[in-house]
Amino acid sequence: MHFYRPLRPIKAITFDLDDTLYDNSEVIRRTAKESHAFLQGYHPALADFTPQQYQALRDKLLQQEPEIYHDVSEWRRRAVVEAMLSVELPAVEAEKGSRAVMANFAHWRSQIEVPEETHQALTALAQRVPLVAITNGNAEPHLFGLDSYFKFILRAGPHGRAKPWQDMYQLAAQKLDLPMENILHVGDDLTTDVAGSVRCGMQACWINLRGGNLMHIGDSRLLPHLEISQLASLTALV
Repeated sequence: MHFYRPLRPIKAITFDLDDTLYDNSEVIRRTAKESHAFLQGYHPALADFTPQQYQALRDKLLQQEPEIYHDVSEWRRRAVVEAMLSVELPAVEAEKGSRAVMANFAHWRSQIEVPEETHQALTALAQRVPLVAITNGNAEPHLFGLDSYFKFILRAGPHGRAKPWQDMYQLAAQKLDLPMENILHVGDDLTTDVAGSVRCGMQACWINLRGGNLMHIGDSRLLPHLEISQLASLTALV
């Protein structure tokens, strides 16, 4: 554990989900593969629809509607609608099909193996302070056994703009009825998690799981209050 800024009393902890509480890389790879296969199998006209064609539709949507970036699930669903319309499925069928594809996506997206040390750390911490999840992603913690640790879960789109925008950080403080300075946010990303939370007045903990080195960064806004390499270290703080 390394300290870079003075710490104030911690009265609640907010957590990023993906790549903070579990490894997300293999889940994303498998989900993309299975979800696209489901799309291709939904209708014969989609059998040869390629991942590259799908990505082009996502890129086009983002160009037309930049704010869609803040809701990754809706962005994905809308791209599926466009894919189905592009092969001349009726609009009603495209809407219905997009929801079927997203249900399949949600299934695979939540096939997550949470390390036992994560369960142990969250169990200990939840007995001491309120815990909250704040995510830009679309994993559903109730499907892989993490939801019970959190007072509530905030996700980009339904609850505001994606991190590092301040929307979800501020909403968390409002719902907890706590000053920003007494909340510690824990995450793996120096921009969305560290700079985002520090900028709005929270305290930030960077979980360094890949051997990163803060001495090589050139932007002081990315400097957290503390750095850890395992979640269990947090139990010594509260």
